[in-house]
Amino acid sequence: MSAPAPRSTPAPRSAPTPMSASAPMSAITRRRARTAAWSLLAAALLVLLTGVALGTGQVDIPFWDALRALFGQGAGGDVLVVQQFRAPRVVSALIAGAALAVAGSMLQRLFRNPLAAPDTIGITGGASFGAVLMLATGASQQFIPLAAVGGGLLAALLLGAFAWRSKMAVTRLVLVGLAVQQGLAAAVNLMIVRFPAELASSAMQWTTGSLYGRNWTEVWIGGGAIAGCAAVALLCQRRIAVLDLGDDSAGGLGLDPARDRLRLLLLTITLASLAAALTGPVAFVALAVPHLVRLLAGPPTPGTLGLTALTGAVLLLGADLLVLHVIPVHGLPVGAVTATLGAPWLLVLMIRQGRLPQRSS
Repeated sequence: MSAPAPRSTPAPRSAPTPMSASAPMSAITRRRARTAAWSLLAAALLVLLTGVALGTGQVDIPFWDALRALFGQGAGGDVLVVQQFRAPRVVSALIAGAALAVAGSMLQRLFRNPLAAPDTIGITGGASFGAVLMLATGASQQFIPLAAVGGGLLAALLLGAFAWRSKMAVTRLVLVGLAVQQGLAAAVNLMIVRFPAELASSAMQWTTGSLYGRNWTEVWIGGGAIAGCAAVALLCQRRIAVLDLGDDSAGGLGLDPARDRLRLLLLTITLASLAAALTGPVAFVALAVPHLVRLLAGPPTPGTLGLTALTGAVLLLGADLLVLHVIPVHGLPVGAVTATLGAPWLLVLMIRQGRLPQRSS
């Protein structure tokens, strides 16, 4: 009888390599690097467009001289032209473009709908209604930002009332918002028709979105309020990320989804209304920019929110440069250019949104 063969002792297992931990970290690192690279590119493009906008006009100023004149350096004539006549318009475009883009990004996350934006859920329509109503009363121009914020809150109140009565899901509120937007736009048109001739032209120019005639008082008041709202929005990004997980998960992590979503919605409405008070209801910036940033840099993070603000500022300032120096139509509002560029984008989004349920089924 042969002796049993000795059992082979199994080789000691090597310690598991941290592939599962390193793979997500490397993906996060790559995403952050991509966001930083696009942010640097957007910032460089923003400086380039700012120099061009400050130096181009009836009196041409060299690029670097225009940037120096913005900070009060250089020839006295250059400083006067840049600081008093061109800089308020340029700074208004930068502030409003960034605010609209950030508001659009937050609304799309809060509503969980890629078509959500201030100009599709009635916010800009409400801001227009409030501002035009203030113009109709003959009040001072300094009260227009407050009237615009009040009009935006009125639109939000109408949206919430219709949605609460019909018990509509958050993802379908955009349909109600479009109805609110069109109703408020009809009210604005009715007021403009009833205006005296001297007020009708200024009201019509305001409702189409224009950067004409901006001054430093409007820039400081509107820009300061927008900067405060944007800072709060940045601090709330972690809370929004928790809400992205769904109401059940957010509630399990200690949040009150309904209350927190309402607070964030009020913050977003205020931000969009202040931007509309500064430039009028500029269309499609808030809708298109978040999608573009998501395509370039991936899912939303605090870093991509900064990239969103930079991209919105670049888009609105670039559209204003087209209005001033490329398109041969005198007095064309910048909102007409952004609407022309954004209409095809909205059509593509609606087609994709309509196909998504078919693909998932």
